[in-house]
Amino acid sequence: MKTMNRILKLKYALVALLALSFTTKSQAQNVIDDMYFNIDWQMNAPLNTDFANKISGWGMNFEAGYYLTPHWSLGAFLSFHTNHKYVPRQTYPISPTASLTTDQQQSAYRLPFGLMASYRFIETGYVRPYIGAKLGAMYARNTTYVNSTGWYDNPWGFYVSPEIGLNIYPMPDKRFGFHVAGYYSYATNDSQLLIGTLDGQQSVGFRVGVTF
Repeated sequence: MKTMNRILKLKYALVALLALSFTTKSQAQNVIDDMYFNIDWQMNAPLNTDFANKISGWGMNFEAGYYLTPHWSLGAFLSFHTNHKYVPRQTYPISPTASLTTDQQQSAYRLPFGLMASYRFIETGYVRPYIGAKLGAMYARNTTYVNSTGWYDNPWGFYVSPEIGLNIYPMPDKRFGFHVAGYYSYATNDSQLLIGTLDGQQSVGFRVGVTF
């Protein structure tokens, strides 16, 4: 009888372990299903500045998020971008008694990162529009190249960026799709350079990439 009881207990324990295993796998699968990743190429145009203000496609954006509800998501992002501008030969006063005559190449590098939140209006379908916002910090490197010499500044600042976009799924029952978004960004980074002061940094742009 004791042997039979032990066998029954072992069977019950095995059934419980199997049930727990299936439940854990199911929960893990649900977590994966609610996650998403975006990888984008981006175009960027600086606003309200004469420094490195030429529109540029030298940028990328990376996002990872999780849908807390069918419509609301929370995640993290990291992006980078570089804008350039060539300035013809000019004369710049560098002190009360001296000036510098030269041409220059301006370069502005941006690296914002932080948290993001979004709200999608449609949970399923071929096209799923959303609005969102990014919030975090931004590292910048602003450089003025003159011949073989460069003046640069590496300011940090606070970063915020609202955006509106679409996720497009050729096959709505699959994870893979295309991501399109337009955005505005503002950062508090300030720089002191040869040409003067940069007080804050604003830009507009768009992103095109994949989502999965």
